[in-house]
Amino acid sequence: MTQISPADRMALIERNTSEVMGRSDLLELLATPTPIRHYIGFEISGKVHLGTGLVSMGKVRDFLAAGIDCHVLLADWHTWINDKLGGDREVIRRIATGYFTEAMRASLLALGTDPSRVHFVLGTDLYDSHPDYWTTVIEVSRNTTLARMLRSISILGREQSDSVDFAKLIYPAMQAADIFAQGINLAHAGTEQRKAHVIARDVATKIRTNRLTDFEGRTVKPAAVHHPLLLGLRRPPVWPLPEDVDPSTLKMSKSDPSSAVFVHDDPDTIRRRVAKAFCPPEETRLNPVLNWFDQLVFALDETPVTIKRGAGSGGDATFDTYAELADAYGRGLLHPGDVKNTLAVRLIDRLEPARAHFARPEVAAMLEEVDAALGTRG
Repeated sequence: MTQISPADRMALIERNTSEVMGRSDLLELLATPTPIRHYIGFEISGKVHLGTGLVSMGKVRDFLAAGIDCHVLLADWHTWINDKLGGDREVIRRIATGYFTEAMRASLLALGTDPSRVHFVLGTDLYDSHPDYWTTVIEVSRNTTLARMLRSISILGREQSDSVDFAKLIYPAMQAADIFAQGINLAHAGTEQRKAHVIARDVATKIRTNRLTDFEGRTVKPAAVHHPLLLGLRRPPVWPLPEDVDPSTLKMSKSDPSSAVFVHDDPDTIRRRVAKAFCPPEETRLNPVLNWFDQLVFALDETPVTIKRGAGSGGDATFDTYAELADAYGRGLLHPGDVKNTLAVRLIDRLEPARAHFARPEVAAMLEEVDAALGTRG
């Protein structure tokens, strides 16, 4: 790989992100010979939608371009703890190493990236190969208060007031231990995972096992990159939205297919889902169709966007940036239907390599398995 400067590497790392936690720490590491090791972990809880497949892997594409060693953790233990796929550990592991891995590879193909450059690691295999992993879990727990663990279980989509089994309180400590066991100095997730990364940074200098170090053996804290969440396509339960609404409550959900597009969806399904999407005229704040243009079109592709329109509607309109498109939409210069049609075309074209990947018989069989598992286990 051609050498690039620390500043250029940082530009790739932080583009299209909501936050880089520990940015100064990361800049210091980039200026040294210390290898940068990245990871992002996923529960195996259903089919892979565009937020998981394209938004997160779009950042992985950036990390690879920055010369970073990238890993995807197939978090089968976390899936089990969070009661997904019926809590059947064998089904979870089989879908993790089968369908889910292939869906993420298909996403990388859709982004023009070689999937062989990304390492996929099953949680069970990681823990079996690191006998001191559970020691690290305990060390993280010893250096974190119960109150903080209770606040952090929102990672699981649960609130502090919910009645939860005790295993769920171990979840954030495991997330932090995953970072140390893998030697990760660049953790990555959506914004909803921030609390676990704060814990990891807070305990990094206090634990004794699996400490992170730089090339000179000095203890370092992991940096963390958070990408924005992709909005769901459905109309919110309350409209207009209150000013203090939490955008994470509007994110796309794999459990609600009408709010999502999946990486292997056929063109007709994509057109139908986008056509039904909530897209209020002249409204740019938390508009899911515009949000998808921002994160799935402009953020992933540097080519201009042309909104196709008939001559009676003003003819085609071309935009070089998302800001230009949003401004025109907010001023009523673009009709929701025209914007939706263009978005659907761009998504269909983008996902063609993913559909081709899932057209392979052995991969198509994996999709059938996850459909069956979701049908019988919810």
